[in-house]
Amino acid sequence: MSSWPAYIELYKVSPYYQFAHFTANQMIIEAFEREESDNNNNRALHVVDLDVGYGFQWPSLMQSLSDNATTGNRVSLRVTGFGKTLEELEETEARLIGFAKTFRNLSFEFEGMLISNSGLKSVRKRKNETLVVNMVFYLNSLCACKRISDLLKSVYMLNPSMVVLIEQEGSRSSTTFLSRFIELLHYYAAMFDSLDDFLPLDSLQRLQIEKNHLGKEIKRLMDFDNDEGTSPHLETWKGRMESHGLEGMSLSSKSITQAKLLLKIKAPVQFGGENGGFTAFEREQGNAISLAWQDKCLITASAWQCAGGRRRR
Repeated sequence: MSSWPAYIELYKVSPYYQFAHFTANQMIIEAFEREESDNNNNRALHVVDLDVGYGFQWPSLMQSLSDNATTGNRVSLRVTGFGKTLEELEETEARLIGFAKTFRNLSFEFEGMLISNSGLKSVRKRKNETLVVNMVFYLNSLCACKRISDLLKSVYMLNPSMVVLIEQEGSRSSTTFLSRFIELLHYYAAMFDSLDDFLPLDSLQRLQIEKNHLGKEIKRLMDFDNDEGTSPHLETWKGRMESHGLEGMSLSSKSITQAKLLLKIKAPVQFGGENGGFTAFEREQGNAISLAWQDKCLITASAWQCAGGRRRR
């Protein structure tokens, strides 16, 4: 059975995925606006999405770009989306193009690419483009450290204006089945408990989410091949990104405020409190923002750029 319906249900009822997508999009918009202001010309935004999936992240970005565009000035958005199958990419393309047509001041282009060995080598940057690499729930899916390292080297060679990194919290580097099991138990116990705020225990909608989405995620993470070396846990993403020539960027106060506003709308939240509900808070001296359920951190979002002079054009 496809996990798509379960993914959609979780997307609708919980702030989990929406927090990731809205936070990432706010970072992207600010990177685009900075370069547009600095260069005083009509720039285009090019997002390279390493796991475009169903494309749910991009309608809200289109809406924001259209709303922010000046009167009579069309804004250009190009999405290069990597996917697992041609069918999935074609469906995503049709969906996004259809949505983009509702905005008269938005020029939209989608290019779907299959995930392959060539990877980012096939991506081409055009003149006056603000290039952003979007890595939302992607690095942990690679599992092997060598694959992560190869990808980050390719990202660095693209010389993007920004790299968006949003990943699940918790260690994936445990070397035994038992230690991986305990780590995942704590993480997904928080995920399951968080559904209490939205759905009753016997809800068919909840059962679908637990079995066909969260259950499949647990199985995937438990089944990875440990022989090649596993991916680093979240506390080491900073060191790994920096070792590949990337440096952290400070997040704006608007990013923090928007994340907290989303939670206030979507779920019962106690900001800065110790009891119940979702919370959003800054980390890494303002270079990251995390989503937590009670005392369990679930997702961390951060923005990166090529260090030093390389990113200057």
